[in-house]
Amino acid sequence: MSFVIGVDIGTGSTKAVLCTLDGEVVAVARRDHAPSLPQPGWAEMDPERDWWGDVVDVLAELDSTDVVAVCVSGLGPCVVQTDDDLRPRRAAILYGVDTRSTREIAEITAQLGADAILERCGKDLSSQAIGPKLAWLRRAAGDAWRPQDRWFSAHTYVVAQLTGEWVLDHHTASQCDPFYDIHRQDWATDWVEAVLPGLALPRLVWPSEQVGVVRRDAAALTGLAEGTPVVAGTVDAWAEAFSVGVRRPGDLMLMYGSTMFFVQVLSAPTSVRGLWTTSGVEHGSHTLAAGMATSGTVTTWLQELTGGAPFETLLAEAAAVPAGSEGLVLLPYFSGERTPIYDPLARGVIAGLTLRHGRGHLLRAAYEGIACGVRQILDLFDSVGTAGAAGRIVAVGGGTQGGLWTQIVSDVAGVRQTVPQQTIGASYGDALLAAIGIGAVPPDTDWTRPDHVVVPDPATRSTYSGLLQTFTELYPATREQIHRLAQTAR
Repeated sequence: MSFVIGVDIGTGSTKAVLCTLDGEVVAVARRDHAPSLPQPGWAEMDPERDWWGDVVDVLAELDSTDVVAVCVSGLGPCVVQTDDDLRPRRAAILYGVDTRSTREIAEITAQLGADAILERCGKDLSSQAIGPKLAWLRRAAGDAWRPQDRWFSAHTYVVAQLTGEWVLDHHTASQCDPFYDIHRQDWATDWVEAVLPGLALPRLVWPSEQVGVVRRDAAALTGLAEGTPVVAGTVDAWAEAFSVGVRRPGDLMLMYGSTMFFVQVLSAPTSVRGLWTTSGVEHGSHTLAAGMATSGTVTTWLQELTGGAPFETLLAEAAAVPAGSEGLVLLPYFSGERTPIYDPLARGVIAGLTLRHGRGHLLRAAYEGIACGVRQILDLFDSVGTAGAAGRIVAVGGGTQGGLWTQIVSDVAGVRQTVPQQTIGASYGDALLAAIGIGAVPPDTDWTRPDHVVVPDPATRSTYSGLLQTFTELYPATREQIHRLAQTAR
């Protein structure tokens, strides 16, 4: 029997899954890690330890006998520069949760024009974009800047370690604004030269393309056979959307994880201020996306803050609290916010606290605050004529376990969510991409099966309507003070 392996490098862990060619999960391996937060607005990881080291560990744990292909996805878009021997110049800068490039975003936007960037790249420049992060690296390096250095996102760094190939999939490239033309689906080389003259660019591939084979030294470390085909892969959220069959125009994935992420398949590219148009997973496709900066990380912070009680205990306490958390509202902007407010200086706010509120209230308020953010984003999708909140929504990620969080989101947002049977995540999508990439299964193969549907509870409608109004008003009412505090903390 033949097998494929999918590996995903996430914000909190690296996971690998061994699957048959019909999607049966045979074995899973995992290694936990965490980003470094060396100063406000910075989020980093060690590529050698947290990316390649963890991938080596999880691959070595799995039985590689009869493995015919491997594919890797990763958190992103991230950026790390290396020398020709793949030694990092410095720690990797993470995706939109790292907001250090605010100055570079403003400078590049002024240089190229906000409207021109939106039209050509499909989105405004933000902390999610790789171009400003590379510009920050140039400024930080000064005279030591080497434009011919290789640069990678998480999964492409691992692909290079496995194969020696320097590639970037089209989806990740489409988040390298302003260096990728979303309409031509190719590098915008004139803008690359205008912003970072001489910058070397990797070869573009699609996520399901085979890009090389496992080298001898990588085989010795991982247990994979030398010569095993390696498929390109992509950013984790898109691999996860692929894993649950979000492949038709209008389909939307809602990912419950360290951050909340949204991916919707488009029939044609569009440019919508406040949302991100990107290249998709399948050849020539496009998607519309949005992302919050902190979601599951807020609940982890709360668990640690309140003494580290088992999460099942906290969840039960939160479930016992009535809708509306008895007058408590939480803004989940603990690392700034991406969609919909795009404010790197936003910060978390907990309003309405009294002495009767306990940790169960706080956890429920966190879920409700995140749900209000989800409602705002789905309304934005809907307002621009996409399928948005009215389309097919598939809920994925670790946050779907237990049911409370997904139920609160359905209640606040007024949407139905399909939860699939298989919730392993992006690594499962990687395994499918690996099988497709070597032609072991047809390109339209779909391994997903629905488990249940979450529907809104009409009894909460009035309460959550009022909560949403308060949530929406609270950010602009406190923005000036929060910005002042954020500047003080720097």
